[in-house]
Amino acid sequence: MIRDRNARNDRGIGWALWLVLTLLVLSVTHAFAGAREIRGWALTVSNLDESVHFYEQALGFRKVDERTVVSPAMDALTGVFGTRVRIATLRLGDEAIMLEQYVAPGGAPVPADGQSNDLWFQHFAVVVSDMERAFDHVSGFGIRGISSAPQTIPASNVAAAGIKAYKFRSPDGHPLELLYFPRDKGAARWQDKSRLFLGIDHSAITVSDSERSRRFYEDLVGLKVAGGSLNSGITQEQLDNAFGAVVRITGLRPELAHSPGLEFLQYLTPSGGRAAPASWKPNDLALTRTVVQVTGLHQLAQRLQTHNTRFISPAVVTLAGPGWAHALMVKDPDGHAVMLVE
Repeated sequence: MIRDRNARNDRGIGWALWLVLTLLVLSVTHAFAGAREIRGWALTVSNLDESVHFYEQALGFRKVDERTVVSPAMDALTGVFGTRVRIATLRLGDEAIMLEQYVAPGGAPVPADGQSNDLWFQHFAVVVSDMERAFDHVSGFGIRGISSAPQTIPASNVAAAGIKAYKFRSPDGHPLELLYFPRDKGAARWQDKSRLFLGIDHSAITVSDSERSRRFYEDLVGLKVAGGSLNSGITQEQLDNAFGAVVRITGLRPELAHSPGLEFLQYLTPSGGRAAPASWKPNDLALTRTVVQVTGLHQLAQRLQTHNTRFISPAVVTLAGPGWAHALMVKDPDGHAVMLVE
């Protein structure tokens, strides 16, 4: 009887020890793996020199770096063999974008018939201090309008009332947005009147299922939901060039408060947006990459793998030179590309 009691005690101690160790591992993983900051976006362009000129002259960006990359690490990161890539880094305020021209091998252009509800749609929002001046300025640079004209969010949408927006396409076909915040909306830095173009507030991606996307970006990557709304009416229709548009918008933010955010656009109507081709890779112009700085990238990669995430890179890649030491490219549930860096 005493031996049986001791055996039960040993099993109890063993179970308790296992539970403590499991909780410890989970707490460490939670503490050290996840998103800290959205560092910017990488866009593939057809001609780097022309694109740099467009972003500098039309939108106020400033080129801060240019390099040509030819390395097995770039092949592994992008899943594209034999790459030769010209990369320019441009800054606007506190935010940055990377423009990448794949000298070899080239990729597909942005589909000319793309619509706002297509699941490859992604834009980033450039904040301006004066919408009318900014609209007049960019209109002279070969853009193609998505919106009919700049739109003002009506008072009925209390959270966004007075915000002005205009969506358009760059000469390469990338969707972009001009965004103006009235005094009672947005971050304080968006009230700077000394410059016309101020920075990037967020990027928006069209999704098929907001909850499924939330599980990926919040539960796995580590962004946090910051709010949401249901937008409809003539303003939304004119902004998106989508008759009858009803859009569920979900905003997410990373750990660092100054970082740009990410928005989901789920079109309840018009529904039936086309899926992104599974074959698209970073040398295809439509596959914009959101660059997210994380901690615990190797742990995060394991977590993504156990949840059947689609990997562009076969594994975490070690990079040489300035910048990030390690990187990994994956696709979200709708095929949007995310570059995780550490």
